[in-house]
Amino acid sequence: MHTRSVKTFWKAALVVMGMVMLSPIAAAADAPENFQVVDGVAIYLGIMPAQLVQGHPKMHGGVSAARYRDHLVVALFDNATGRRIEDAQVTAAAMAPGLSSQWKALESMRVAEAVTYGNYFDMPREGAYHIQLRIRRPGQPQLVEATFTHLHFKQ
Repeated sequence: MHTRSVKTFWKAALVVMGMVMLSPIAAAADAPENFQVVDGVAIYLGIMPAQLVQGHPKMHGGVSAARYRDHLVVALFDNATGRRIEDAQVTAAAMAPGLSSQWKALESMRVAEAVTYGNYFDMPREGAYHIQLRIRRPGQPQLVEATFTHLHFKQ
């Protein structure tokens, strides 16, 4: 069972990595709901069930026993050069109508030599969630802010 969950994690991770490693310029033509360019930063957002990462060694302190847990992943690129941004400080909040939200730091993660940022969030209801991101880059005076709409389905 453990081997199966690890294989499932890596399959999902490869799909997400393939998605986020696309050229920001090529992806801008289609402009999917999980992609935005804000203040020169190309932002890719991915959300997957936390069960897919349970086999990964203690990512973000491990997965709790909560029934509804999701893993939010963000990949950042300089839109002008296409270079991955690996030194940002990223925080996020997932909000749905009638539910409280909590800002969390997204931790830097290195998977397959690519840096992304992520953390676990509770998204217990089906429906629309607003995912807000705040991105601070060293040496950059402005805070980059982005809001995504994510249509969530229970697992």
